[in-house]
Amino acid sequence: MTPATKFLDKNGISYKTYKYECDAKSDFGHMAATKLGKDQNEVFKTLLIHHEKTYVTAVIPVNCNLNLKRAAKLAGLKNAEMVKPADAERLTGYVCGGISPFGQKKRTLTLVSDRALSLAEMLVSGGQRGFSVGLPPDVLIKALEAKTGDITDDQ
Repeated sequence: MTPATKFLDKNGISYKTYKYECDAKSDFGHMAATKLGKDQNEVFKTLLIHHEKTYVTAVIPVNCNLNLKRAAKLAGLKNAEMVKPADAERLTGYVCGGISPFGQKKRTLTLVSDRALSLAEMLVSGGQRGFSVGLPPDVLIKALEAKTGDITDDQ
């Protein structure tokens, strides 16, 4: 059990669990998609951005790059930059490669790529490396009170 699954269980949210052997040092999302035999459009990575002391969680497909300008605009920020990995770990309580949008130590505004909206199920980190949870995008968006929009660019 992770803080992410505790959050989901506490809120009565149904989800599927996916476990895989994670031996990557980086690019964890691509590894998850490959090991689970999932399309990279269905597996999402969790990134943190900030402007000054305002932090935002962005959830995007693993085969995309975050467009900082559009993400900042959707979040109502003047601009944004990526949070350093050590700071992301401190803020969320998770290690990089296992950062979930659910159950973070510090609750932030969450942005979800509109590319998720056409999916029946999206996979996000379940709170540790080698563990993902799958659920419908609308359920994730509602649970996190997330905003959706065009915040990605193709890699």
